[in-house]
Amino acid sequence: MVRRVEVPTQQGSATPESGRAGAAIGGAANVGGCLRQLRVRRGHSLRALAERSGLAVNTLSLIENGKVSPSVSTLQRLALTLGVPIAAFFEVQPMDSEIVHLRSDRRVQVSFAHGLLEDLGAGMAERTIEPFLITLEPHADSGPTPVVHTGQEFVYCLEGQIEYVVDGQAYVLEPGDSLLFDANLPHCWLNRRPEASKALMVICPFEAREKPALRHFGMGEKR
Repeated sequence: MVRRVEVPTQQGSATPESGRAGAAIGGAANVGGCLRQLRVRRGHSLRALAERSGLAVNTLSLIENGKVSPSVSTLQRLALTLGVPIAAFFEVQPMDSEIVHLRSDRRVQVSFAHGLLEDLGAGMAERTIEPFLITLEPHADSGPTPVVHTGQEFVYCLEGQIEYVVDGQAYVLEPGDSLLFDANLPHCWLNRRPEASKALMVICPFEAREKPALRHFGMGEKR
């Protein structure tokens, strides 16, 4: 029998607070709390997760306690280390469904450094596609470290201008422009404009339970 989940139409999506790694529908979830649950569930101490992810213990502690907003690249690194989709960090509650109807005013939102990430696929169990609506503040970027992960990545510019640098090559995306590439190539993005930009981003990682990223980054073996 096909299981359906329809997120009801009612006002309740909380506005992410500045400087917090918060994401909520009705204020029920946050990135830090989800990270802590995932870490504990996998039996990792803060120090062990720091060693595997290459992030500082203090940084992880600040994220878990909602003191700082992680960048998208930081969330992707943690997702790869823990073997989960990036959306796992701000899902309100786990749902096991095959069809999800998500209304526009009920999207899960998470604020990150210089922008907003909206999960367009929250509620689908074991999904291998991660669609997001991203809003980038003026002069925002993905951070100093290029992002690398498994699978493919698709970006469609909706508003403003977004520059992607993939494997050293720059691609400028304006409204209507798209970019598709193998995500194992080092990539980063930035908004050079003095106004906000918006894009649809679809990440298609390999099947999560195979965890190829852990082997690719040398995080499969205990240090």
